[in-house]
Amino acid sequence: MTVNVGSIDRILRAGLGIALLYLAFFSDLPLFAGGAVKYGAALIGFVMLVVALVRVCPIYSLFGIRTCRM
Repeated sequence: MTVNVGSIDRILRAGLGIALLYLAFFSDLPLFAGGAVKYGAALIGFVMLVVALVRVCPIYSLFGIRTCRM
């Protein structure tokens, strides 16, 4: 697969992924106490971290979007 995630996009995705994982597992907010929101946030956070790591976003590929310079 072709790299389609740029540096700024990658940093933002990693930050959002870490924030969502923190909220899902370490915060005491009532919103994240339930199962659906907690594990939904964890899943999205994990996906954001994986996309930031591999620099390939399947949704970007689907629509032909690239945020990197190549």
